Amino acid sequence: MNSTDTILDLAAQVGKSLQAKGLILATAESCTGGGVAQAITEIAGSTAWFDCGFVTYSNASKTEMLDVSAALIAQMGSVSEEVAAAMATGALGASNAHLAVSTTGIAGPTGAVPGKPVGTVCFGWANADTVHTERLVFAGDRRAVREQTVIHALQGLLRFID
Repeated sequence: MNSTDTILDLAAQVGKSLQAKGLILATAESCTGGGVAQAITEIAGSTAWFDCGFVTYSNASKTEMLDVSAALIAQMGSVSEEVAAAMATGALGASNAHLAVSTTGIAGPTGAVPGKPVGTVCFGWANADTVHTERLVFAGDRRAVREQTVIHALQGLLRFID
């Protein structure tokens, strides 16, 4: 199965899980540029379980659209589990969703900083009660990092829903 098929299969599974539990999803994406939302909306009927997606590529947009503290971004960096958590929480607050997923990372080929090589991605999954975060480093070029990020975001959603 190629990565496109994997992504669509995961998105369909996410949709079934959300629909079975009567939940609605929002996304807050940086490094994926809306890739998670795109995968989700490829699934027919996603309007029943997907509210909206925020593509907050700049730090200013994270602050303005998702209420991520500028001080938090300055202290931890936009690629951090703390910012990923704040993005997911912010997406919940700015939408009608019950849960949210966020992605923020360095897809490359530039952008690496000490301690955060190209391929570093932070994820957040949030609902009204809890926020789970992860930090991973993916290998490959920009496209590969972004595809792996979308796949991991969807896999994480499946675990978070159940």
